[in-house]
Amino acid sequence: MAKDNDSDIGAFLTGFLIGGLVGAAVALIMAPQSGAETREQIRQKGIELRTQGEETLAETRARAETAATEARVRAEKLAADARLRAEELAKQGRVVLEEQRVKLQDAVEAGKKAVGKMRPDSHTHADGTTHSHAEGEGEHSHGTAA
Repeated sequence: MAKDNDSDIGAFLTGFLIGGLVGAAVALIMAPQSGAETREQIRQKGIELRTQGEETLAETRARAETAATEARVRAEKLAADARLRAEELAKQGRVVLEEQRVKLQDAVEAGKKAVGKMRPDSHTHADGTTHSHAEGEGEHSHGTAA
């Protein structure tokens, strides 16, 4: 994009200078004066046009540099804002993940309790084992709670 901008500026300046020279030459040729006066006017116009071209080029370069600096500053600010937003979103994601982990853990515990209540013949001990009475049998079976 910068190269396109430079070529546009170069084309403008070239056209500006050529147009100025052609206009000056036509004006001098059409004016009734001696050859020495015409040559002096052409020389003066050439100097004037060169000076104007240099000033225009310097102004254009200064504007381009200012625009590039401003664009760089804006890009850096946008990048910093994007980093901050990403950090905020990551932090929020961790909070939501932790909340969901706690809810899931609570749901699993509630499910275990509900299963324990549904089996009136089984008892869960503090060590995680169950003690069940099988119907019609006098034996006890021991297992680990699921």
